[in-house]
Amino acid sequence: MRVDALGDFSIEIDWEFLKRNARESVEGTHKEWVKPLSEAAPLLVPIEVVAPPIPLDRLEQLDHMVAALREAGAQGTDESLIAAYGVHINPEVPAATPEVIHRYLRAFALLQWWLMDAHDLDPMRRITPYINPWPEAYLLEVLSLIAPGAGQLIDSYLAHNPTRNRALDMLPLFAHIDAARVQRAVDDPRVKSRPTFHYRLPNCRIEQSDWSLARSWHLWCTVETLAWDDAALDGLSAEFLAAQRPLIGVAHAAWIETVSQWLADRGLA
Repeated sequence: MRVDALGDFSIEIDWEFLKRNARESVEGTHKEWVKPLSEAAPLLVPIEVVAPPIPLDRLEQLDHMVAALREAGAQGTDESLIAAYGVHINPEVPAATPEVIHRYLRAFALLQWWLMDAHDLDPMRRITPYINPWPEAYLLEVLSLIAPGAGQLIDSYLAHNPTRNRALDMLPLFAHIDAARVQRAVDDPRVKSRPTFHYRLPNCRIEQSDWSLARSWHLWCTVETLAWDDAALDGLSAEFLAAQRPLIGVAHAAWIETVSQWLADRGLA
């Protein structure tokens, strides 16, 4: 569906298995169960609206779409014990250079535990594997890297995160930079190359009248803010690394409090 001044939107069933068999059906290897399965799919898997790239100064136009979907009966995270509906944000990277990407990796590493609290994640989404946080061993590694090159950034990430199922999925961006390198570690046709981050964390509560996409976007913007604050990046990184305890690691609750205070001191939370 084309929307004037924005571009082409699509509505998809987020089920690769069903889509693959539907393609086979079209190609001539028809399976009688594909049609009834597709009819039942909305009860089991999310139906997602996929938006084109939208400039920042036009994001508010999505509010009209949200209102129309709500009026039509759209349901969000709280309405399914199976599907774990969410909002995916794909911000374009300012520059696909190692220095810029490392800034964002460090910022998200420092903020991810706080973000998981701030988004008030639905319990079902917490226990599914789809939005797992980066493992703590990776946080320590990426915060310790000094002026890494692209290959080192990608290899480090893949060693700890060889999956799409992360709160911040870096595979699309790294595939954009070096597709062969990513494919050697992650054999998944769903990984699509694009110059964006793939932020999978937010809930979708579209059925609630006071919900909008703005809340999810504003929380992501804390990553943007920290990524370009050199003093804060260096200071918080050093504090995180110093907080590591043998065998136990970094205390999650204490670190969330540290981040909350840092944000409050700057009027960001």
